[in-house]
Amino acid sequence: MPRIVLASQSTSRRRLLEDAGLKPTIIVSHVDEETEFFNALTPEDMVVALAISKAHTVREMIDYPAIVIGCDSTFDVDGVSFGKPGTPEIAIARARRMSGRSGLLHTGHCIIDTEKGIEIADRVTTKVTFSHMTDVEIADYVASGEPLHVAGGFTLDGFGSAFIPLIEGDYTNVVGISMPFLRLAMNQLGYSWPQVKEMR
Repeated sequence: MPRIVLASQSTSRRRLLEDAGLKPTIIVSHVDEETEFFNALTPEDMVVALAISKAHTVREMIDYPAIVIGCDSTFDVDGVSFGKPGTPEIAIARARRMSGRSGLLHTGHCIIDTEKGIEIADRVTTKVTFSHMTDVEIADYVASGEPLHVAGGFTLDGFGSAFIPLIEGDYTNVVGISMPFLRLAMNQLGYSWPQVKEMR
């Protein structure tokens, strides 16, 4: 039986897998996400390309049968990709732009069965709507540090939850990995969901 390998340092993604009964091994790809090649792509294409790159990078690091899961997320506002803000100034500017509006959270997925030599890659998109936020609320949220290192500068499962009254689509996709997509991909690879939960 192959091992589940998550090619991500995201605690949210790991928690989603573990909460669903999976036992992933974590191997960080360290792929440079800020290259000209990736930045030139549309947000929809960029997340898939990065997920593929991360999954293949980690695949080269292991020498045992595995299901490698690579993911990448971005928040698409008017066709512009909002990745991790990195600085409070950028996080504040983006929060002001998103206040009272909707955007699209894209997560690219790449799942590689190293034993079977099969790869499944696709994107899942969820529409996220924000409440109007005051400058005081934005400053307080950014000061928490939470939005600085997450795609789009917000989380649905943390402090940011108070500002998101509506999502249309897959909740887990916004958190970082679409669990329904993962189950379907595993089925396509020939594994039932109970079998996946037995993988070590």
